[in-house]
Amino acid sequence: MIKENFKKINKYIWEIPKSFRHDMRVPARIYASEAIWEDIEDKSMEQLINMATLPGIVRYSMAMPDAHQGYGACIGGVFATDISKNGIISPGSIGYDLNCGIRVLSSSVDVRSMRPYLEKLADELYRSIPSGVGRGGNIKLDKQSMNKVLTQGVKQVVSQGYGIEDDIKHCESYGSLEQADSSKVSDRAKMRGRDQLGTLGSGNHFAEVQKVDTIFNTEIAEKFGLKQGQIVVMIHTGSRGLGHQVCTDWVRTFNQKLPEWGIKLPDRELACAPINTPEAQGYLGAMSAAANFAWSNRQLITYLVRQAWKRIIPASLGHDLKLIYDVAHNMGKVEEYEINGKKTKVIVHRKGATRAFPPGNPELAEDYQKTGQPVLIPGSMGTASYILAGVESGEEAFFSSCHGAGRTMSRRAAKRAVRGSDLIKELAKKGIIVKCRSWAGVAEEAPLAYKDVDQVVDVVHNAGLAQKVARLVPLAVIKGE
Repeated sequence: MIKENFKKINKYIWEIPKSFRHDMRVPARIYASEAIWEDIEDKSMEQLINMATLPGIVRYSMAMPDAHQGYGACIGGVFATDISKNGIISPGSIGYDLNCGIRVLSSSVDVRSMRPYLEKLADELYRSIPSGVGRGGNIKLDKQSMNKVLTQGVKQVVSQGYGIEDDIKHCESYGSLEQADSSKVSDRAKMRGRDQLGTLGSGNHFAEVQKVDTIFNTEIAEKFGLKQGQIVVMIHTGSRGLGHQVCTDWVRTFNQKLPEWGIKLPDRELACAPINTPEAQGYLGAMSAAANFAWSNRQLITYLVRQAWKRIIPASLGHDLKLIYDVAHNMGKVEEYEINGKKTKVIVHRKGATRAFPPGNPELAEDYQKTGQPVLIPGSMGTASYILAGVESGEEAFFSSCHGAGRTMSRRAAKRAVRGSDLIKELAKKGIIVKCRSWAGVAEEAPLAYKDVDQVVDVVHNAGLAQKVARLVPLAVIKGE
């Protein structure tokens, strides 16, 4: 019944008016093709409408083409609230794995030169990068070191020798949010993250050796340092148990205060706080600290990848692995937009959605002032991933893009439908090496459990959210599980 009330605005935008339900404050929009729209069968559209009821929301509640059902807000959900009009911040609308994100490293090695070393490199990466639920790594932080990471992010771990200055400038927000407040992160959260820097974790997290399969925009690809047949490494992980605990802690706090604030919600999973309250500021400080932890985690994994690369790949082929970019997809950010003809500070919630700033945005490093921000969209295991660039036409969506293909099948259903051992054999026939600890974990991330990433990215490109630059295909997958 809900889908029948969406009106087709154009080929890639569908909208339901705020008159659909008495509590909606703004219309709700989804970016989707006909094929993607018809395949939506979960409760994500109901969640999208629920998002439109939140206090202070402006323009629209939006869903990217990879949208699927999540906790409270749909995954792939984007909205912004006006800070000056008592807008709210909602942890469930940002996500549990705070600053789960993607980074891509470029090499000087082409696919032909890599072939003799690929299996050994995959083995070495698998051995070097810890993965698994709750599994820690070799780096264990004491209280003082933890607080430095939470406060300073990538700058702190680079200062300890785990990277170079160039890595910092190629991270979203330079790998550190200034409003981070380690005192707002609970001891329980810090304990969960104590030994998890430099670890992949579980679920759809991975490290992949990929090749550049197709170049769509030669000029921007050259500026990004990409060329046909080149080997790159993609890393996908987040803030691990620390970030999950931060969200858990503050959702509980907000839910207890909702009656006092006079906020009524269609779903308690959308628990939120007016931004001018101490609780909202506390969450913002804790969320930012967890984001700094996540950037540091990906930086430590980058260090492990670079070390493994040097052990396996001959120096004559090139040992440089340059960070192209690192971008988050579970974040709440204070940004400024023109709303109703007035420059307005808002909190943009991007849950399973990626920032996509255009050329000239002052927050981008000098390298990307003319190209726009690299937008990194991973595929499901065994399928293509993409690098895009932000464009000015994305402003209406608060310069946001999708963050991946988007699930169409639960992990449990995927395990019933696919045998992990059969999937690994199938991928091997396609020349894709998979390293994992359990076949069940592989089955959960089978390509059939996801939307077609090529179709999803085509919507992003054609809707003017970001422009395609390069398509990447996997050669070796190190699976988080």
